[in-house]
Amino acid sequence: MQRLIGLLVFCAALVAGWYWMSYQRFLETPLVVPEQGLVLKVERGTSLQALARRLQGEGVLADARLLYWHARWHELAHRIRAGEFLVPPGTTPPGLLKILIEGRPVEYRLTLLEGWNFRQVMTAIARDPVLRKTLEDAAPEVVMQALGHAGEHPEGRFFPDTYSFPRGTSDRDLLARAYRRMQQVLAEEWAQRAEDIAVKTPEEALILASIIEKETGVPEERARIAGVFTRRLKKGMKLQTDPTVIYGMGERYDGNIRRRDLREDTPYNTYVHRGLPPTPICMPGREAIHAALHPAPGDALYFVARGDGTHVFSATLEEHNAAVRKYQLKR
Repeated sequence: MQRLIGLLVFCAALVAGWYWMSYQRFLETPLVVPEQGLVLKVERGTSLQALARRLQGEGVLADARLLYWHARWHELAHRIRAGEFLVPPGTTPPGLLKILIEGRPVEYRLTLLEGWNFRQVMTAIARDPVLRKTLEDAAPEVVMQALGHAGEHPEGRFFPDTYSFPRGTSDRDLLARAYRRMQQVLAEEWAQRAEDIAVKTPEEALILASIIEKETGVPEERARIAGVFTRRLKKGMKLQTDPTVIYGMGERYDGNIRRRDLREDTPYNTYVHRGLPPTPICMPGREAIHAALHPAPGDALYFVARGDGTHVFSATLEEHNAAVRKYQLKR
């Protein structure tokens, strides 16, 4: 009997040792993932047990039970998070758990460009394949209400930048970030504004910056263009800037501005109305906002495009008309 008991104990020890060695090999053996890594998507509410079975079925994980038992033993099974995670080559089962618990989710990017209007912003968001759509086809006033800014015009309220976000982020979340960023940048630039400027409020600075953004072809001219508009505003002259006319035309704009368009009485037509238009006409970047609040000194009251992105600046109407004949009518 003692020999039998001894034999059973010995066999049990062998089996335990074999399982222990298998367990250790499992912990040390990397998962089977592609050279570029594996983007692992974990849906909200997915259990580690279900995830492990899925990975075993896909040939990524050798033994789902061992991963689950290991996680249970170390009280990790209920700490995994939802999201998308990048699993690089060489990742072991314990490393996988660390990624699922502590790793940063995979992030995607969307760029909102300087000079875009609100319609272009919403089109880019609608076309993004990752963002969760909650405002698709919503009217502008509905979008602003969803953001907590009911009654506010959406144009120019969102800062142009590249935004990173994980899958599951909503279009509302991204717009809220862009809105807060614009408010932050505008406040920072307003706090450092020059003394002798034409705009009286951050709102007016944003409107002027949006016009500068649309008029500027080369970055080094932003402050000079801001100077022209600042002097015209101080003198009570009409701004007479084409981008405001184009914005007022809306979807009717076909690439050409005609005489009748310059005479059309829209709220945004600065050939008809003095001062700034009622709202921004696009999203200005920080540089345009800075230029609006730090206009370059000088005596120029006019500018005309050369056709290469730069402008000719003139102090008198006669000089300006000569530049128009040279660079616009002749062309």
